[in-house]
Amino acid sequence: MAPPPSAWWGKDEQRGTPVVVKMENPYSLVEIDGPGMQSSEKAKGKNAKQFTWVLLLRAHRAVGCVAWLAAGFWGVLGAVNRRVRRSRDADAEPDAEASGRGRVMLGFLRAFLLLSLAMLAFETVAHLKGWQFPRHLPANLQELEEQIQHLPEQLQHLPEHLRHLPENLPENLRRLPERREIEGWLHRAYVAWLDFRVDYIAWAIQKLSAFCIVLFMVQSVDRVVLCLGCFWVKLRGIKPRANVSPGKPRRKNAADVENGGDADDDDADGYFPMVLVQMPMCNEKEVYETSISHVCQMDWPRDRMLVQVLDDSDDPVCQMLIKAEVTKWSQRGVNIIYRHRLSRTGYKAGNLKSAMSCDYVKDYEFVAIFDADFQPNPDFLKLTVPHFKGNPELGLVQARWSFVNKDENLLTRLQNINLCFHFEVEQQVNGIYLNFFGFNGTAGVWRIEALEDSGGWMERTTVEDMDIAVRAHLNGWKFIFLNDVKVLCELPESYEAYRKQQHRWHSGPMQLFRLCLPAVFKSKIPFWKKANLVMLFFLLRKLVLPFYSFTLFCVILPLTMFVPEAELPIWVICYVPVLMSILNILPAPKSFPFVIPYLLFENTMSVTKFNAMVSGLFQLGSSYEWIVTKKAGRTSSASDILALAEADAHAPLPPAKLVRGVSEGGLQEWGKLREQEAAEWTKEDAAAALTAAPPAAAKKSKAKKPNRIFKKELALAFLLLTAATRSLLSAQGLHFYFLLFQGVTFLAVGLDLIGEQVS
Repeated sequence: MAPPPSAWWGKDEQRGTPVVVKMENPYSLVEIDGPGMQSSEKAKGKNAKQFTWVLLLRAHRAVGCVAWLAAGFWGVLGAVNRRVRRSRDADAEPDAEASGRGRVMLGFLRAFLLLSLAMLAFETVAHLKGWQFPRHLPANLQELEEQIQHLPEQLQHLPEHLRHLPENLPENLRRLPERREIEGWLHRAYVAWLDFRVDYIAWAIQKLSAFCIVLFMVQSVDRVVLCLGCFWVKLRGIKPRANVSPGKPRRKNAADVENGGDADDDDADGYFPMVLVQMPMCNEKEVYETSISHVCQMDWPRDRMLVQVLDDSDDPVCQMLIKAEVTKWSQRGVNIIYRHRLSRTGYKAGNLKSAMSCDYVKDYEFVAIFDADFQPNPDFLKLTVPHFKGNPELGLVQARWSFVNKDENLLTRLQNINLCFHFEVEQQVNGIYLNFFGFNGTAGVWRIEALEDSGGWMERTTVEDMDIAVRAHLNGWKFIFLNDVKVLCELPESYEAYRKQQHRWHSGPMQLFRLCLPAVFKSKIPFWKKANLVMLFFLLRKLVLPFYSFTLFCVILPLTMFVPEAELPIWVICYVPVLMSILNILPAPKSFPFVIPYLLFENTMSVTKFNAMVSGLFQLGSSYEWIVTKKAGRTSSASDILALAEADAHAPLPPAKLVRGVSEGGLQEWGKLREQEAAEWTKEDAAAALTAAPPAAAKKSKAKKPNRIFKKELALAFLLLTAATRSLLSAQGLHFYFLLFQGVTFLAVGLDLIGEQVS
């Protein structure tokens, strides 16, 4: 048996075998003298010096780590300070989110945040004072005895008078702690808070949590059923088939466009009905050129297609550019006309309604609609229009969207995940099994008879596309979704633009639900279609989803950190959401590394979606407001055109590819025109700057547009971080990490650190 440690330094004669212990750390070599070994002062000094060096090395590493964390934290604070200072002027801009409904939501979040901070301070003081209470206090004597039975065996054999509480104990004393070392008003207030929390707050939160969890599970089941339906469609190869071929495929090149050649000679035996193509746009200088050029080069007989460019722009320069582009393609033999409204009444619905009132529209059988940033392939009409042949009940053929900038930044990647699931799962499954889905507003072909039979375009909501789809469905028209026909378009690259788009997409359906509900019950469609339209299409996917997302993860979860009696189970905040996120990413497998950011970002967007849903349902604030989504116009850049022209110059024979708005004079004239326009705009900007600013400020370069800060997201960020701090006192590990990462996500979004700013 080894001697006590005090024998190491004794000078008495010792016996035994010396033991040498070599540590993995090369700086530490400790010799332990056994009995009988002569101890040496030199060895002891050497060991002490080595031990000192090890401590210094570890201290140096610890100091370096702390310095790195401090530097990073200081850098984050500096970035936040700069972002806030640059964002002050942007907050003064008029915005739909700054209206009455936004102020109510912001006031609620601020009050919630202040209450959480006060409770955190209160709980921290109680924790430091040693007032430790169990999370789940027994409500009665029977529950207390059940808890005692689950104690370790050595604690169950207590005296009888210690195992049972007296029957005549008052109710308000049964929840008091057994130890009351510290007396005073603060302790009494904390005990009163515990009593009030258990009796009233915990009960209400538990009921609300159970309701939200039921909605959450119902929506999860709906998503699983949709995924199973999509899997069955893929497995069996189910997809819509056209009843007639449009004729032999014909390659068109630039010479055909220049010479005004038609496709009638090669495709005389095909199915070529009269098609009207409408292109609504408003102040979209970045994308008009590319979209018009793509539409004008669609492979369809010239005498059987008319293009309407419906311009609602109030910018004279934009009007002039669009009109010049229309004139250019008209001179090339394309049947294209330019229409401009003096008043933007009814927004997009009013624009389309005005265009459909023209006398020549009665000569056309179908109408294809493309927004300003959409770029259809030349064979778009040949892949969509033949589905109407021999199918008189078919009212709409919808194509899928594809995105040119889906890998531009994190924001566009997350949007791509959402929209891929929407198209490939939701719309494809509903189109095959129900013949109904919401019209996407663009990249679709309508039978004009179906539009007229459904009442035409209406201006009563901001989702005119969903409005006409619901009314057509109630009149018995069927829809087809073509997942393999894709049309290129552009995703919003800034959070400000995406936020406004999502607000319109979630407030409009609630407006429509309130307006069309009586018509749904009065319609003659089968009862199961009515139930699907009301319960699934509107309530579950448009109302329930934003409601439980915001209530469960942004209100109840942080609240349960201060009311641990109503704590949410781990599977609600972790397992099921992660599983649903994985199902959402399946249609876009390359985005699988972004499953966690996608989950956090979707919870972040719930505040905007919930606010929009409430404002649309109850007509709060300016819910009927259409803000055009900003475009970057990457597909119409000069570098893209130059690269295309260079590839055509080196090719032995020009392949059949699109001409991206290159004028007849070639790239030189195009470049001169752009230089002249840039010089004129530079002069105008300089004159305006000299008029509006003092001479000293005019010399400075044009400042970058300030980034915005989003106060509701920032308030929720601090609320969740406060709740995460409170969870540390209760040692709730998974809850802490979820609240921490979710709070950081809200902070990044609130400071506009996600996506790119489009000026």
